[in-house]
Amino acid sequence: MFTKPLAIASSSAPTLPLPRIAGISFALLIALSGWGLSYMPGLNRIGPLACALFLAAAYRHRFGYPSALAQGIRFSSGTLLRSAIVLYGLKLNVGDLLHHGLPLLARGAGTVAFSLAAVLLLGRWLRADAKLTALLAVGTAICGAAAIAAVSPLLKSRDEDTAVSAGLIALIGTGFAALYALLLPWLPMNASAYGIWSGLTLHEIAHVAMAAAPAGQDALADGLLAKLCRVALLVPTCLAIVAFPAVRARFRRKASAESGEPAKESRSPSGKNARTATFPFPWFLFGFAAASPFGSYALPALVDSTDAATLLHGVSIATTLLLAMAMAGLGLNVSLRDFRSRALRPFAAMLIASLLLSALTYVSL
Repeated sequence: MFTKPLAIASSSAPTLPLPRIAGISFALLIALSGWGLSYMPGLNRIGPLACALFLAAAYRHRFGYPSALAQGIRFSSGTLLRSAIVLYGLKLNVGDLLHHGLPLLARGAGTVAFSLAAVLLLGRWLRADAKLTALLAVGTAICGAAAIAAVSPLLKSRDEDTAVSAGLIALIGTGFAALYALLLPWLPMNASAYGIWSGLTLHEIAHVAMAAAPAGQDALADGLLAKLCRVALLVPTCLAIVAFPAVRARFRRKASAESGEPAKESRSPSGKNARTATFPFPWFLFGFAAASPFGSYALPALVDSTDAATLLHGVSIATTLLLAMAMAGLGLNVSLRDFRSRALRPFAAMLIASLLLSALTYVSL
């Protein structure tokens, strides 16, 4: 039953409900197992998403890819992942952002710009895999695995690249969060500055919470607010990724017309030229953008504060479960042998950029 996916049925084949249900159930089983593992000492540092991803990758390495369940696995790593991104928007409190976070939003924009440029330039200098480097740049800049999941369809990345990038983000982010917590007693920073430093530089919301919580509730609140300022930039970043190929092609045609030379056709990842390549518009980001004001304003108006808090807590758990199922689906597409051969240089680019981001942000506070 479990063989490596030498040939998976084409997308034109009819969709059978039973294989899809079985594949989704398998992803759910791995997600729940990973969630359980995340409560163990040591593993609680990396969280349920990374545990589910690594567990799925280990299963693939030991038993091979479950081809009979491919439909449900693709559904988990695609549709369920986009649904989780929409629900993830409920964590972004627009009120806090507007009333307290405008200066942090400007700093967050600087963090995003620097991280994108640093990882991409370092990756090019190191001759790293372009797709992995681009995914890691966005994950480092904004919000880790969630950002990688959002941009992967825009970059037409393979599920394997998405999973490898999410795994690397989990490893680096966990290491940095642990290092921050260890350095805390010796840092000449007040709690608020330390929290902001954590929120502006660490990769995942869970990493910010892990690093900032030891400094107290004020540090945790400031850290999460700084992190949410970066999360708020997910939508404009994705829209910029969609627009970039067309803008670049337009400038190239204009420069060629001025010089009198024929324009060179740039190739998209799919092999089409820039004029004809189609890039999927991220419609699910509208759901993400709509979820934020709904959770911030509409939901408290519809129910009392206690019920709203309970509902948002339940939605947060559901979001984590959906993301864990998506990570399980992505992890089943990871070849650990390919991971070793392709991930070292992108890993180095992200590590160097993360160190520079931490140092420069620390000096600026």
